[in-house]
Amino acid sequence: MDYKDYYAVLGVPKTASADEIKAAYRKLVRKYHPDVSKEADADARTKELNEAYGVLGDPEKRAAYDELGSAPYRQAGEGGFRPPPDWGAGFESFGGADSDFFKDLFAHVGGGRRRGFQMRGDDSYAVIEIALQDAYAGAGRTISLRVPEADASGRVITRERTLNVTIPKGVTEGQQLRLAGQGQPGSGGAAAGDLYLEIRFAEDRRYRVEGRDVYQTVPVAPWEAALGAGIEVATPSGRVTVAVPADSQGGRKLRLKGRGIPGTASAPAGDLYLLLEIALPPANTPRARALYEQMARELGFNPRLDPRTGL
Repeated sequence: MDYKDYYAVLGVPKTASADEIKAAYRKLVRKYHPDVSKEADADARTKELNEAYGVLGDPEKRAAYDELGSAPYRQAGEGGFRPPPDWGAGFESFGGADSDFFKDLFAHVGGGRRRGFQMRGDDSYAVIEIALQDAYAGAGRTISLRVPEADASGRVITRERTLNVTIPKGVTEGQQLRLAGQGQPGSGGAAAGDLYLEIRFAEDRRYRVEGRDVYQTVPVAPWEAALGAGIEVATPSGRVTVAVPADSQGGRKLRLKGRGIPGTASAPAGDLYLLLEIALPPANTPRARALYEQMARELGFNPRLDPRTGL
């Protein structure tokens, strides 16, 4: 069989620590997760990453892989792999992924797990994308995951599993939701690992989020900015009436305290900042052009002059 370099898949050296391997896996699986990645081979890359981490993320599997992947068992110059004749004696196979290399290495010749040995399953990681409004009110989502499991003959297969996930009110981008027991299955009757879902907000050009603070651009008419006005604004938490102070300039920031992402027991609510943007009416009618011309004559306004110096 062809040898597969799991270290190269994760982009780490063979001397990498467990934490470095875990960090590399989490970074890459976020990048290539099929639900969010634009890459054409995202699904295949995600499967390959899960397979590599399923081995290198487990100390015993990694030790077995390192032993079998070294000379004299690697066939020089051929990229192949030849396990020792007695490698399968006294071992049971364990679940991992469904590539030919993984199956041949671990399902047929054993995987380094002795009979009666129990070990908790590996944790799994995925990304879930939600709308910003879901962080304000909470939401329910249904997600589909591909998970490895052993069939009746001990071969590793992949099946699709559907989970109903509750998005709690007040989640922030980058936060991880833990689903206990929904990760990789354990060995020898041990408990399954956990599934960690990382929150990502769907792109929305109306908003910019920093922690729990939300920034929203709000267009206002020139007379609303100049004279002051009460305007109605649609925010992530609903419509509100906001007072625009007289003589407001474009870029002015109005703070709505506590109107950002809702707080939790451990963190206070964020604020909502409305950034005023002056929207000019078009001069597309004779009347509109006449009004602009009158303003030009009577106001004597030059926006490029510094009012402090006149230059």
